[in-house]
Amino acid sequence: MPKMKTNRAAAKRFQRTGSGKIRRRMSHGNHILTKKRPKRKRVLKQPALVHSANIKHVNKLLPYS
Repeated sequence: MPKMKTNRAAAKRFQRTGSGKIRRRMSHGNHILTKKRPKRKRVLKQPALVHSANIKHVNKLLPYS
């Protein structure tokens, strides 16, 4: 059976933690920041975890990570 290809776009967006969970960045933190409150911008900088409902899909995109 041939090797599976890693989705390169997903590889740049997701990272696996030491315990095997998948980390992601939060959306809405890149532009139009003037109208967002400082607390909201601080929170958007923090990494988040991929929701359990989406883990199976992300694992297909990153077979070897």
